[in-house]
Amino acid sequence: MIRSFIFSEGKLVGQDLELEALRLVRADKGLILWVDLENPTDAEIKAILEGVFQFHPLAIEDCVTPSSLPKIEDYEDYLFIVMHAVDFSRADKFATSELDLFLGKDYLVTFHRSPLKSVQGAVDRVSKSTARGPDRLAHTILDLLVDLYQPVMVELAAELEEIEESVLAKDTGSQEFVTEILKVRGDFSRMRAIAAPQREVIERLARGDNKLVRSTMLPYFRDLRDNLARFEATAGGYHERLMMAFDIFLNKAAFEANEGIKFLTALTAVTLPAVLVGGWYGMNFDHMPELRSPHGYLYAVILTIVSTALMVIYLKKKKWF
Repeated sequence: MIRSFIFSEGKLVGQDLELEALRLVRADKGLILWVDLENPTDAEIKAILEGVFQFHPLAIEDCVTPSSLPKIEDYEDYLFIVMHAVDFSRADKFATSELDLFLGKDYLVTFHRSPLKSVQGAVDRVSKSTARGPDRLAHTILDLLVDLYQPVMVELAAELEEIEESVLAKDTGSQEFVTEILKVRGDFSRMRAIAAPQREVIERLARGDNKLVRSTMLPYFRDLRDNLARFEATAGGYHERLMMAFDIFLNKAAFEANEGIKFLTALTAVTLPAVLVGGWYGMNFDHMPELRSPHGYLYAVILTIVSTALMVIYLKKKKWF
């Protein structure tokens, strides 16, 4: 699908033009053009990226080929930018969607395979307000894209709190709990892996090294960079908390295992007197004075009970019970 928006003096004057009309608009230096390609066909890609704008073949190849990392390339008269939107839910877990931007002096081209809330939000904004340049449009889209990181961080924080509460529970279900921790750890790692390179991309835009970004827009891009840095730091803090929770879980598991071993050891120690007495009198010797006494059985029982009680008292003093 191809959507196009034409601006003159900051106002929206036309949209969704035919290809021939788009070529005419490209030739008019007084107009600002935004073309959005959402899950386009090969013919639409060729018509827009090659026919209307004549982008470099390498830039087009990078655009149509999914990339796992954000980046920015300078092609003299335009910038090619790769960013990633994030989405997260308890059911579908962590997902990313690539957004490619071609930022020129008087145009902006956006390319994405799936619908993006940030792009739709920018469409709604330009329909109701003024757009003062391609760099402003690019910032609006990127700002909305980064703002949508916040709900993801809230979801991840909620999941982290559930894990921390589960660590203190009596029964965590060891195997399932470890699996859940590893999944959440992967989500945090992916969040940090995306936020850090995107911050570097925005940093290049915020430095003012390229003439395509006006000086008046630099504070806005710096604010965007700071937001990404904050998300990156938050994700790092969440990751550390998760590792602390995992360490607590391992220590708790080791403590519970030690308690089990301690109980079995105490049980063995308590039964030891009975085993010794029973083993001693179970030896069928003919000349054992205790066996000749009419009260030999009673003596053996008393000895067993007393020695067992003394063992229990001793273990309680040692706090094994």
